[in-house]
Amino acid sequence: MRAATQDRGKGRWPRGRWRVLPWAVVALWVAAIAIAGPLAGKLADVQANRAVDYLPASADSTQVAKIQDALPGGESTDLVLVYHRDGGLTPADRTAAARQTAAVASGHDLTAPPRAVPSKDGTTLMYPVSSTGPGQDDEARTAFVNEVRGTVRGGHGLDAEVGGPGALATDAQKVYGSLGGPLLYTTVAVVAILLIVIYRSPLLWLVPLVVAGVADALSMAVVYGLNRGFDVTVTGQSSAVMTILVFGAGTDYALLLVSRYREELTRFARPHEAMAAALRGCGPAVVASSATVAAGLLCLLAADLTSSRGMGPIAAVGVLCALLAMTTLLPALLVLLGRRVFWPLVPTYGSEPGRRRSLFAVMGGSAGRRPVAVLVSGGVLLGALSLGVFNLPGDLKQEDSFTSKPDSVVAMETLADAYPGRSAQPITVLAPTGRAAAALAKARATEGVAAAERGRSGGGWTELSVVAEAEPESAGERDTVRALRDGLDGSHVGGPGAQQMDLEAASSRDLRIVVPLVLLSVLLILIALLRSLVAPLLLVVAVVAVWGAALGIGGLLFEPLLGLKGTDPGLPLLSFVFLVALGVDYGIFLMHRVREESRAGAEPTAAALTALRTTGGVIASAGLVLAATFAVLTNMPLTSLVEMGFVIAVGVLLDTFLVRTYLVTSASVALQRRIWWPGALSRTPAAPAPRAPEPELLRAP
Repeated sequence: MRAATQDRGKGRWPRGRWRVLPWAVVALWVAAIAIAGPLAGKLADVQANRAVDYLPASADSTQVAKIQDALPGGESTDLVLVYHRDGGLTPADRTAAARQTAAVASGHDLTAPPRAVPSKDGTTLMYPVSSTGPGQDDEARTAFVNEVRGTVRGGHGLDAEVGGPGALATDAQKVYGSLGGPLLYTTVAVVAILLIVIYRSPLLWLVPLVVAGVADALSMAVVYGLNRGFDVTVTGQSSAVMTILVFGAGTDYALLLVSRYREELTRFARPHEAMAAALRGCGPAVVASSATVAAGLLCLLAADLTSSRGMGPIAAVGVLCALLAMTTLLPALLVLLGRRVFWPLVPTYGSEPGRRRSLFAVMGGSAGRRPVAVLVSGGVLLGALSLGVFNLPGDLKQEDSFTSKPDSVVAMETLADAYPGRSAQPITVLAPTGRAAAALAKARATEGVAAAERGRSGGGWTELSVVAEAEPESAGERDTVRALRDGLDGSHVGGPGAQQMDLEAASSRDLRIVVPLVLLSVLLILIALLRSLVAPLLLVVAVVAVWGAALGIGGLLFEPLLGLKGTDPGLPLLSFVFLVALGVDYGIFLMHRVREESRAGAEPTAAALTALRTTGGVIASAGLVLAATFAVLTNMPLTSLVEMGFVIAVGVLLDTFLVRTYLVTSASVALQRRIWWPGALSRTPAAPAPRAPEPELLRAP
């Protein structure tokens, strides 16, 4: 007992305990995954990917969708069958279209018999089709759309497509359902390649990768529990981002821990002692940085947009699960594997860590010689790049939300060309039944309305289907929606076009509310960590500048290079939250080391350059991994994911190689001790205090 007490007093584990503890940690994780695995597999079943699922509950179009669910037959699935021949439809084409449409009507419970609507130029026939049979069941809706598509066939020059809101929703559901596998495999492959290059070991790279996979499974199970217990909205977008964060942030934490552990192995004979020292050394910085990221992400709970509000806790769960796995399971596995896991570059007890003049020492030297010039030049560059924001493409339309055109988008484009004075995407109005006749008359008299018909009634509401003269989601259709909302008191106006308007309005409101909350929460955490006001302000200003520059680069490249025809309304807010939270994450590692050097008596310039030299390599490695994982999203088939992945990947690279390396270091040199104002370090030079030799907080792997 006395020996054990003495060991604890020296910060060491008793020999018996260190032999058991790693195995106990691994056993606990095996048990946790055995429980979490089945729950993780159910996450895809609770995803909500309809456009209305992204909207706030108070939106007018959301109210329309809810009331429609209560009407006889429930929510309707609306399709448009499109037949087109460039030179004009032949009698045989019209006969085939009538026969196929009759087959659709006989095989399904439609709300009304399909009626042909010919185009003026004679090239196109469209048959609006609506059915309440599938209801709200995604599988039933998909089956209905697929059966209709199986019936509608072209050939010999006749093009036949199935479009409309129901077909668009089915295609979107199919895309979201297919994301999980390709996203996971691509992410794992990218991280594996980078880890092999960084570690130069045939075994070591596999350990953090396996741990990240375990963390991903745990996070999926936790999110499934949040959905079941607290009705947190889970979308395909939030699930994809969570996986990216688990692998990206988790690998970052692994890089920091493994780098420190490698150094400690040269100072301690036993791996468990080296790991204990590594956790004491870099653990606080890793925990603080992950807590900052989670706090920034949780600010999304203040968003009005349902999808953004759900993204906050889901992404935070991913970060925290990655932290938990990398600070418990990863150390246990590394201790059990011993020094041989680093083969062929095995750190030897008693050896001196290799030291060489690094690229970051050279870069820091240039920043230290002319700090003001470097700071001004970098600021001007970021400001110039930010001007590209004004070149961002307009709001993203539904037909532009796919990177490759599915059948539903082709149908919409055909209809837009063939029916320039008539929309193929009806506006849905829900009017109180007692005033339905008056509402129908007023809707028909509204400017921009081509036609209006009365539909189902139930629960005190009557459905009106209004066809606008303008194209779907055009400025003209928006004007028509506004006119209907202004003129039809007591009614609700919805449909795809109205949903897009509500989505943009909610995104604009959330940007005004959430951005200040994120800045304030991150700033307060940085003030508490760094015990300064100037340094936290510097880091916050830097990450905001990175966000603006990354969005600006997106504006310069989205349409000209990537062919993206619109900007997702949620992109500014989500990219801001992720870039600020993740950028500050790296800022903590750098400024924490600057502060430690200053407390040890180093002059401000020496403290800044030493911090860059010692942390630059591992921050660069971590930044590359995180940027590469988000870049995986640019290969996904949805425009919103491509745009988010591009902006965040570019922002992380700017932050890693420009802002952290040059601008923050230059500002630290230029401000000298004033960077720690009003803390004690800003007033008097710190007396050099003797400290026990210890490895640097962070070093390149």
